Amino acid sequence: MPRGPWILRLRPLRNSCILFLFCSLVACGGRAPKPTYFPGYPIGYVERGMASWYGPGFHGNKTANGERYDMHQLTAAHRTLPLGSVAVVRSMSTGRQVTVRINDRGPFAKGRVLDLSLAGARALGMVGNGTDRIELKVVGYQGRTADMGALRVQVGSFAEQENAVSLLERAKRTYPGGRIQAVDLPEGRRYRVQVGEFKTESQAEEAAERLESELSTQPYVIRDDG
Repeated sequence: MPRGPWILRLRPLRNSCILFLFCSLVACGGRAPKPTYFPGYPIGYVERGMASWYGPGFHGNKTANGERYDMHQLTAAHRTLPLGSVAVVRSMSTGRQVTVRINDRGPFAKGRVLDLSLAGARALGMVGNGTDRIELKVVGYQGRTADMGALRVQVGSFAEQENAVSLLERAKRTYPGGRIQAVDLPEGRRYRVQVGEFKTESQAEEAAERLESELSTQPYVIRDDG
């Protein structure tokens, strides 16, 4: 294609384009607004462990932050990170990485640190295996500015409410209070037994270890978003 006519047609627009770009930058401050972090927000937090993924059985269900779970979006579930946290997740086995937003709670399985959406799992190439060892690093925040909720220890989850009540009574001997939280899952209603209100991860983990020894269960720490 001849270059001359093409250049001549663009030149009359040059000044107006520059003016448009300049006005746009002025209007929005020249850069994207910085996120607002509340006191104690764990920017830069790094964690390593096993990740899993959840998909079709949960697609369309309400997540912990009130959104509908979309397995095709780059999101993830974490037990304690503030909802709205943005994390870079890297596969320790392949080196592949993906950036996800935390909008749900989980995984509710001992020994796992993160539940990726189907899209996130595909990005890391872990759909077939189901799990992978990962490293996550918190790099940003896209949530509402608020204080982080208290940490609790979940000591069990049951299909029968009577079993949950029985375990809660045993747990009260060590930590007074506690609650039973009913949740509806694809496999049916579950009754989760949770005890304590802790301000720091170390306090909650210490309590989890003590409860594991005394109750012969596999407790783990979660954050209360209520």
